[in-house]
Amino acid sequence: MSQFTNEDEALLQSMLRQLLQSVKEKITGAPSVECAEEILLHLEETDENFHNYEFVKYLRQYINNTLGSVIEEESEKCTSTRNQSEVSGYDTLVQHVTKKTRESKQYREMMHALKNVMTVVVESLVNKFEEDQMCKKELDSETKKKSQSYYGTDNYSDSDSSFNQSYTFMSQEKLQLLVEKLDPIQPKEVRQEALQTLCLAPPSDVLNSECWPNLRKHLTMSLSDPDEIFSEKILRFYAKTFSSSPFNMTREVYTSLAQHLEFYFLSGEYSLRISSGLDVSNADVTRILKKVRLLNEYQKEAPSSWIRYPEKYMEEIVESTLSLLSVKHDPNHPASSDFLSPIYFLALLDIKAVWFKKWTHAHYSRTVILRLLEKKYKSLINAAVQQCLDYFEFCKAAVCKTSRVDDFPQQHSNNEQKFFYTGSELQYIYFVHSLCLLGRLLIYKQGRNLFPVQLKNKKDCVSLTDLLVLFTQLIYYSPSYSKEALAAHTENYSPASLVMEILQVFCDQTGCATDCLYTDVVMDALLDPLQSLLNGTEVFINCLETTLIDIADILARIAAAEDGLSVLLYGGNKNSAKENSPTAVHIIVQFTKKLLHDDISLLSGSELLQVIKGAFIFVCRQMYRTCEGLQMLIPYGLHESIGEAWKKASLLSERVPTPVTGADSTSSISLDSKNVVLWEETLLDALLNFSATPKGLFLLHSTGAMSDCVSFMFNSLSKKHQANEHEEFDNGVIVAQMATTPTAVVALQSSGFIKTFIAKLWALLECGKDDVRITQPKSTPVDPIDQSCQKSFLCLINLLTYPAVFELLSKQDIPNKPMYSHREVPTDIINIIDRIIILNSEAKIHSLFNYEQSHVFGLRDFIVDSLSVERNHVLVRINLIGGPQERILPSRALDKGSDPYPWPMFSSFPLPKCYLAEVPRKADFKQDKVLDKLMSILQSPGGQSEWAEICRRQFCKIMKTRPDTISGPILAELIEKFVLHLSESRSNCYFSMGRYEATDADVKKENLSSVQQLGIEMTVRYGKHLNLLKEHAENELCFVLMNCEQFLKQQQRAVVSSLRCLQGHYPGYDWFASSVFLIMSGDGEKTLTFLQQFSHLLVSAFLWIPRLHMSVHLPVVTVESGIHPVYFCSAHYIEMLLKAELPLVFSAFHMSGFTPSQICLQWITQCFWNYMDWSEICHYIATCIFLGPDYQVYMCISVFRHLQQDILKHTEAQDLQVFLKEEALHGFRVTDYLEYMESLELIYRPMLLKDMRNIRVQNT
Repeated sequence: MSQFTNEDEALLQSMLRQLLQSVKEKITGAPSVECAEEILLHLEETDENFHNYEFVKYLRQYINNTLGSVIEEESEKCTSTRNQSEVSGYDTLVQHVTKKTRESKQYREMMHALKNVMTVVVESLVNKFEEDQMCKKELDSETKKKSQSYYGTDNYSDSDSSFNQSYTFMSQEKLQLLVEKLDPIQPKEVRQEALQTLCLAPPSDVLNSECWPNLRKHLTMSLSDPDEIFSEKILRFYAKTFSSSPFNMTREVYTSLAQHLEFYFLSGEYSLRISSGLDVSNADVTRILKKVRLLNEYQKEAPSSWIRYPEKYMEEIVESTLSLLSVKHDPNHPASSDFLSPIYFLALLDIKAVWFKKWTHAHYSRTVILRLLEKKYKSLINAAVQQCLDYFEFCKAAVCKTSRVDDFPQQHSNNEQKFFYTGSELQYIYFVHSLCLLGRLLIYKQGRNLFPVQLKNKKDCVSLTDLLVLFTQLIYYSPSYSKEALAAHTENYSPASLVMEILQVFCDQTGCATDCLYTDVVMDALLDPLQSLLNGTEVFINCLETTLIDIADILARIAAAEDGLSVLLYGGNKNSAKENSPTAVHIIVQFTKKLLHDDISLLSGSELLQVIKGAFIFVCRQMYRTCEGLQMLIPYGLHESIGEAWKKASLLSERVPTPVTGADSTSSISLDSKNVVLWEETLLDALLNFSATPKGLFLLHSTGAMSDCVSFMFNSLSKKHQANEHEEFDNGVIVAQMATTPTAVVALQSSGFIKTFIAKLWALLECGKDDVRITQPKSTPVDPIDQSCQKSFLCLINLLTYPAVFELLSKQDIPNKPMYSHREVPTDIINIIDRIIILNSEAKIHSLFNYEQSHVFGLRDFIVDSLSVERNHVLVRINLIGGPQERILPSRALDKGSDPYPWPMFSSFPLPKCYLAEVPRKADFKQDKVLDKLMSILQSPGGQSEWAEICRRQFCKIMKTRPDTISGPILAELIEKFVLHLSESRSNCYFSMGRYEATDADVKKENLSSVQQLGIEMTVRYGKHLNLLKEHAENELCFVLMNCEQFLKQQQRAVVSSLRCLQGHYPGYDWFASSVFLIMSGDGEKTLTFLQQFSHLLVSAFLWIPRLHMSVHLPVVTVESGIHPVYFCSAHYIEMLLKAELPLVFSAFHMSGFTPSQICLQWITQCFWNYMDWSEICHYIATCIFLGPDYQVYMCISVFRHLQQDILKHTEAQDLQVFLKEEALHGFRVTDYLEYMESLELIYRPMLLKDMRNIRVQNT
């Protein structure tokens, strides 16, 4: 339908007239034509009957008939291209279809036809309107001759008969005449008539007229008219102005009303007193409340528009408001303290000071308000603070008298209408308003700068800290309401709940929390009830249980922030903590332990006891899930207390009956049974969070709850269909920590976590996402890994550490089945490797639905694409040992040009020589005085402590000036002599043992594992490449490794364990012994002698990983855990220092769901092989031997500092794990960071060495 007939035009005219008649009231209230147009344009948003108008129905049908086919056609096109990423998402689809439709020929023709027909229809309506106007004028003329009646009355018969006739448009002369008639000196009848006429005039005309200032003055005075109807009409005129006029006009009306109220409250006729209460049914009180309510409604609406006008307009409103609220009696007046000021009325109508919240939300208005408060109206802040103090004193006195809640003002039931407020209720309402106002004020820096304030009845100023202590104490002394009383209200106005809302907001604002909460005084106030309960002193608290829960909530929020955690751990001033007063962490953990042991008599038998326990455990959890927090809590053995509580709860939960399917849950399981299960889960969750840090994971193992915690985590994740980002990061970190230890890996396997993860990965590879609509086959992948699978594979990388691989895959064969069903889903790691990586049979290939997507790393025919390029890179990398300058790795991307990939494919041995970097010949070093001095000192040692310190200083000098000299035979001689002299001193020997004599006869019976044999081949190949080894070096290295095994076996304890890593010899390869072998240039005897002497020293426990495998020098629980001290000591402190020294890097790890401890354990275990060049590996070993085992930690921190920018970049690219595990440390030199490491030593050495020396102690 593109053309309109005459019948269509007549129909449209009728329907349009009906639409205009329906919206006449909305249009006639518009102050201008532009406003009327705006009303019509937004009619759909404001008129609920919009879609029922015949005109709208007609247009909808017309558009559907004309454009329906176009829209359907475009929608189908978009749907078919969605898989090609041309259009994605509902919103984008709608935008795209709309754009294409509007560009169509049909749309242009429709708009042209509509424009033509509507022009004709509107012209017809206008002509008819003009005819009606002419007839009306004639009728008006005849009526005036006959009746001589005045115009503009409510009884005028035609006043609403046509468009926009509810207004009487007046000239300036008529308005001036109205102003004169509204003068208060005029008779009542004249003023009433003039006011009636004024109410019919457009507010915009009145406010824009030259006589408005005089009219404003008359209206302000007339608001006090004793005639209630007259003043009510003025209020209606004001209300009409507020709703229909722009802000630059309404400000005049607002300030007029505020000025009137200010004059009224200061006049002698106002005599209301607080002590007399307030009867809101009284006519005079009702009038005041109506005026204040009108002000308050405007206060809430004005901020949405005043930014579009000059600041002075907004300032007028703010100043008139603050001036009104500051009204009070002369201080010398006998009843000044009992004066019911305007702010009480405002508080009645807006108890939570929403007006102030809206006014301070934007910086534009907040600056003006706070400036005026500071310069002219600070008395408002003083009064609010005074009101809070007065209420607190009242509450405190009542609680100390063991008064009950009946003594406090009660909240009134919502179901019962209230007409009278007592004096105490008025004071309480003003208190709530003051509390909310101050809470909002303190959020902002300028607001906090208003403190301290000086109160009249207090000698000392009230500081910001004083006010926060007051807020905190209000929680303690807050009246307790019954559950029934609170249930009757949609909002809770109890002091405790209000203060909690304020403090919770403070905790979320970094600057506010620092200024307000992170001080020792405020912390002491928060912890005062805990300290009293610990000391057994009398506690004056109205509701102890809810108070403790509230305190725990605030403490947990403080602990969740970095600065807040620091305050809890070290006090408000970290550098000058008071020795005699314990920091918050000590009080909290002691209180929590007492709770867990049911050692607080005041809480015995409380229904909320378990809730309180859970709340304070959560506070501790916020601390011990960080390395620095755990360090403070370890001496208290909190993990043991929680573990014991869990064991008791576990015994109780075993008695809870299993829910019966179909039965009523409330009947099948009692409330007590549910509470038991919930309490057990709370404790398991608390224990699980210990695993967020390396040492915490070790402590978790000692509780015996590892398997239960992992099962709990798996069940919790299974129940949650969607976790928020924070939970996802936390879960990723916990799994990454667990994957580094054999005990936790076994728990992950037995819980079903790994099986479920593998199944999801398989579904993603083979089936794709459920929410992706597939209308055509996917293209062949060109990336080495599909983006949709990257996240899952990164999780797999996190999981597959060497300890995990050994526990899950050792002594297992690849299935290599002759046939695989399409429905056969892998259930473990070995199966996923079999199905998508080792694709060495047609049966495996044919079993994949989605071969190209699933086969990411598989072994297929060579074609030059991204998958083949990636595969070639991986094969070269795993077969070639060397640092960044010692091996050449093929590119991972195709180049542009005629030869996109010049690298030869590596598919069989030997490795192409182009991948072997040329090793530079050793330079002839000139004689060095510092080196000579060090050699001479080593030749003739004096006093052990002085001698060792002198050696260290000389070593540092050489490292900083001529680091290249510390290599080869010189390095071998240096570490040999230094270790020899240290091992001869009993004070330097951490481990003591008998001497071992190596003989060929003793070691020939020992068989080397396949892992060791492979490691020997790689070591010898690397040594020969570096020109460090000669022929027959392989036999020498076998001799060293077999003797080391025999030597260390003498110091191992017998352990009965299901862990595969504890079934015999050290499960991995001895990279440190191999490194020493290369340093000694392949001399087996020298290597073995050095290692035997070195094994006496503490540093051997951290550099030589096999040294403590199943060692008798470790506690039984440590050995049984299979967790090495390098993990729960070195790696723990690496994470701790990383957070303090490089917070951005630490955050990057957390966001990636990865842990620094995992990659550091890999670096340290393999002595940085493949990550550093050989010279830097030598410097790493020498630095730790000469300067101490703590330098292992500083070394890793230095590496992270070197990689900081790369880590941040790869975190953004979401491949941090791949980067850190694969890439060598390009450009890193130990000597460049030696001064930085020395600076770390000055800060952290006492703590690190103390903990390293305690590895023999139980539960460190």
